[in-house]
Amino acid sequence: MTQYTVAIKDIVREENLNCGNKARALSIMTSEDIRLPDGICITPDAYKEFITQTGLKGRILMELGRKDLKDMRWEELWDASLRIRNMFVRTPLYPSLREDIISGLPKPLQRKPVVIRSSSTAEDTQGTSFAGLHDSFVNVTGIDRILHHIKLVWASLWSDAALSYSKELSLDINNSAMSVLIQNMIVGTKSGIAFGEDPNDPKKAVIEAVYGLNKGLVDGDIEPDRWIVSGRTGRIVSQHQSAHARYTTVTTEGTILKKKNLAGTRSPLLNKNEISEIFSTLTTIQNIFGSKQDIEWTFRRGLLYILQARPITVRSSRDNNKQRVWDLSLRRSIDNLNNLSEKIEKVYLPAMTKAANKLSGRDLNKKSDEELAQEIAERKKAFDYWRAIYWNEFIPFAHGFRLFGQVYNDRLSPEDPYEFVDILATSHLLSLERNRALESFAKDIFKSSQGLPRSDSDPVLNDRLEKFIEKFTGVSCDITKCEDEKETLLNIARQLLHKSPSKKNRPGGREKKKKLFLNSFSKKDRAYAENLLDIGRKSYRLRDDDNIYLGRFEGLLTEAIEESRKRLGRRCKDTYTCSNPEEVIRALHFRTYKPKAVKESTHKDSHIKVQARQLRGQPASRGIAEGTARVLATAEDLGSVQNGEIVVCDAIDPNMTFVIPLVSAIVERRGGMLIHGAIIAREYGIPCVTGIPDATDLIKTGDYLTVDGYYGLVIVHDQKEAQEKRAAVHRLSTKKEDIS
Repeated sequence: MTQYTVAIKDIVREENLNCGNKARALSIMTSEDIRLPDGICITPDAYKEFITQTGLKGRILMELGRKDLKDMRWEELWDASLRIRNMFVRTPLYPSLREDIISGLPKPLQRKPVVIRSSSTAEDTQGTSFAGLHDSFVNVTGIDRILHHIKLVWASLWSDAALSYSKELSLDINNSAMSVLIQNMIVGTKSGIAFGEDPNDPKKAVIEAVYGLNKGLVDGDIEPDRWIVSGRTGRIVSQHQSAHARYTTVTTEGTILKKKNLAGTRSPLLNKNEISEIFSTLTTIQNIFGSKQDIEWTFRRGLLYILQARPITVRSSRDNNKQRVWDLSLRRSIDNLNNLSEKIEKVYLPAMTKAANKLSGRDLNKKSDEELAQEIAERKKAFDYWRAIYWNEFIPFAHGFRLFGQVYNDRLSPEDPYEFVDILATSHLLSLERNRALESFAKDIFKSSQGLPRSDSDPVLNDRLEKFIEKFTGVSCDITKCEDEKETLLNIARQLLHKSPSKKNRPGGREKKKKLFLNSFSKKDRAYAENLLDIGRKSYRLRDDDNIYLGRFEGLLTEAIEESRKRLGRRCKDTYTCSNPEEVIRALHFRTYKPKAVKESTHKDSHIKVQARQLRGQPASRGIAEGTARVLATAEDLGSVQNGEIVVCDAIDPNMTFVIPLVSAIVERRGGMLIHGAIIAREYGIPCVTGIPDATDLIKTGDYLTVDGYYGLVIVHDQKEAQEKRAAVHRLSTKKEDIS
């Protein structure tokens, strides 16, 4: 058709195009008279030309060069993908490429709603399916929106899911490419999936169906009707009927879930003739490709259309990597997030609070060794239970934060890919509430009626301190060691008295940005936009607060273990000989048993002695700051933090947040916009760089640093340069004091 487009029916004849297995499968089925939507394929050469001519190739290389992908956590993969996606959104198609694509797009597809889908060369092969790694979009109308969504499909070559599977996908900037399918939109009255092989019985096949479009079924938001049939004859073996309570339909912005009028929907969704037709078509397709297939289908005006087909694969490499399977499960639809939100707010958080309060009201000193052992077991059970809820429910809810950011960036194309955070940011965080209480404590209690600092033995001071600790029990010191809690809090409070005025001002225009976002939707879809914003804000807040809720249980377990250490005496040589609850319980039961030492888990490498000059990580909070490094390696280091220092640590735990009002920047080994340190840094308006491997080894306490939160850079100055900078800072502060 044109240099960069080809009709789907012609792909199979153009062997040199390599439009991907999804596109090739559609072309083969078309030639075999399987009914499919009409459409074209934008060849992978268009993608290659786009990233080369616009300079995107080099920018993607730089983005992926920040850190080895295998060492990146799920938060970091999200962030890298978000930044790359924003690059594609903001980079216009150059004129000749734009005109070529438009010329190759038949007039009906330019005017009518279309589906825009990925067709990567690594997708849908016999060995690996990788379903769901790349994006597809439905109900897209008009040239400008089509071109915009083509770029989004290209960007999804570098989705977080794809980055997680980079090795299996052979994902390489020099060789990877993405084809794009543009097809006529078939709005079916009922749709579904057919599996040529039942996972529980290879001799059977499975047919699933829902009202409306397939999206609700694929996303897991709608329970389908299901038929188990003989894989040889198609005879119905068993069937399961769902409630038919909801269905997916189109809107001007894509698709939406709606409640179904249940009148007349009590009978099975498909009749025997329709089941027979689906099975017959599935069998034909499997004979064409010579393998078991997984197909998507829809009925429109009584006609069966096949939307796609891919081979069923074992995907053993995927099944063997539980971590990445879990990473992929984090993607949730807006409806799934709404359900999670209600469950978390109305069920989990009240239950967590109740359970923690029940455990915290017990006097450990009065318990016998056997009773203390039972208490440790009970607290560990509670901690393990709620930690599982945290990973399976709370962490996936964080996708609301990310989903809002993705939609915001796709619609408004901001220069800063993290601009959306300004709309979500809130002061209603538990850790910020605690910090405000500590600042009030420092201001009101340290000064007596004569305006002089109170002594540490002052009964008023001690009473206020006890009340503070009681209110924020388990979250006012590092949860692994609380012996010096009072002294640590007093030291921090003294520092707060002398700190410079707070700069916790977020970038302006919050309401203006919110208005721009909401106004980018039609009136019909305004409710969706407001729902997305609400979910984004809730997930942003919970991403921080959930650590504190869970931290209470860890703190309660630590408290009980600390009590056991006192009783076990010399049998606990150090922290690590009595850190395993099972070992401690056994020692409490048997007076001669010595707990086995647990090796300290650490990422540190003692042989590292390199003095790095410039370290590159992830930009997590905007701004530039200079100052002396304070490396936090142990709980005791918290009490040593001084005004204006730059905290360097493995990760800021919510229980460490009370030192943040003092510091000028944060540097962390762990990465991601969603980790606690990044969230708190943005709330206080200080720079933050995350995801620097071996940060606490390469940087030493006393090093002079420059932290660039715009580009994710940390500069470690040499000794002479550091001395000059410190002298300049001292002269400036002295001058300010003289002026005042």
